[in-house]
Amino acid sequence: MTAGKTLLIVYHSQSGSTSRMAEAVIRGASSPEIDGVEVCVRSALEATSEDLLGCDGFILGTPENFGYMSGAMKYFLDRVYYDCIDKIDAKAYALFVRAGNDGTGAISSVKRILAGLKVREVQTPLLIAGEFDESRLVECEELGMTIAAGLEAGLF
Repeated sequence: MTAGKTLLIVYHSQSGSTSRMAEAVIRGASSPEIDGVEVCVRSALEATSEDLLGCDGFILGTPENFGYMSGAMKYFLDRVYYDCIDKIDAKAYALFVRAGNDGTGAISSVKRILAGLKVREVQTPLLIAGEFDESRLVECEELGMTIAAGLEAGLF
C-alpha cells in the first residue's frame, strides 16, 4: 500500500444527473476496500490550482452543454491552466460526461485542454448519453474505485 495519495474529483451539475454520476464516482473512490487514498471533492466553481497541483490523480465530471463541456468546467480549466502547465505532466486522470446528445463535443473539448497540460488519461471517458439510465451508475462507481485503487497500488 502506498499511503498519502489524494484523488481529486471536480465536477459540475446543473440539472442533477451529473451530480448523481459524481455521487456514484465518489462512493466508489471512497470504498472501504481502498486504503491510503484521500478523496477530495470540489465543485468546478470552487476547485483551485492548489487542489490540482496537490493531488496524485483526478477525475473530472461535466454535463454536455451545447455540444461542449459545461461553462463551469471550462471556467475551472481556464483558471488552473497556466498555474499547472509543466507542473502536472503525466498525472493520471479520468473523465465522466452526462450528455443529452452524443457527448463527443464535451469529451473532445476537455481532452483538448488536458492535452496541453500533458496529463495522462488512464481510463476511457465514461459517457451516459440520451435518457438517463440508473443502471449505469454502477459504472460510475467502478470508475471511482478503479482510479482510487490504481493510486493505492502505485500504478499512477
